[in-house]
Amino acid sequence: MLSDEEIQRYKRHLVLKEIGGQGQQQLKAARVLVIGAGGLGSPALTYLAAAGIGTLGIVDDDSVSLDNLQRQIIHGTEEVGKAKTESAAAAIARLNPNVATELHTTRLVPDNAMELIEAYDIVVDGSDNFATRYLVNDACFFAKRPLVFAALGSFDGHITTFRAFETDAKGKPRPNYRCLFPVPPPPGTVAPCAEAGILGAVAGVMGTLLAVETIKELTGIGESLVGRLLLYDALSSRFSTLTYDWDPENPLNGNALRFHDLSHFQNAPAL
Repeated sequence: MLSDEEIQRYKRHLVLKEIGGQGQQQLKAARVLVIGAGGLGSPALTYLAAAGIGTLGIVDDDSVSLDNLQRQIIHGTEEVGKAKTESAAAAIARLNPNVATELHTTRLVPDNAMELIEAYDIVVDGSDNFATRYLVNDACFFAKRPLVFAALGSFDGHITTFRAFETDAKGKPRPNYRCLFPVPPPPGTVAPCAEAGILGAVAGVMGTLLAVETIKELTGIGESLVGRLLLYDALSSRFSTLTYDWDPENPLNGNALRFHDLSHFQNAPAL
């Protein structure tokens, strides 16, 4: 049940017929794991906390640096040098004390991925490297957890949702990250943020969209981004949507399965 304080806090949600009291209670009961408290995770965590998610798990092994603050808005100047998980949890507590936080000040690796992900209802991937993205994708598939994913460029971003453990109305498997990106780009072909730069507010746009899509998945409202890739180009002020489908050759839920657990990550990066 919602307390009197929560009814007052969330009244703009409660008057939405798509959410209402039932939807708000679904958000309150939800456990959401956010991978990364950086450029994408900062706005995602902020809006998920404001929306009244009951428990937010935060995975990040990094500490706040001064050059983070141009885009990682959940942190402040006084938090420089502090663990990002602790800084984010403190900001969430100030914003909404009704939200519980669970801090995982560690890197997501094959040895801990399943245990972490199975403890939550849905996963938000705001990581910044391909190895982690493949690991999160595969672990969510085996754990049967929805995954909301976004990535950033200097002036652009893209976002989609994966529910690859399900089938569609015709019985066909739903796509996963490996259907969209079968292999990572060759090393050195995608410059990291520190080299390429990024317009900080672009991270805000895409991180906020992560929160929107997560709320939609938890409450069952609107049209899911499963099988659709939403693209944002800041320089042209344009959103566009591409559809994509299940790849029967993918090794995770394709016709010739090669991956049955996370053991393929033990000896080499995810491929």
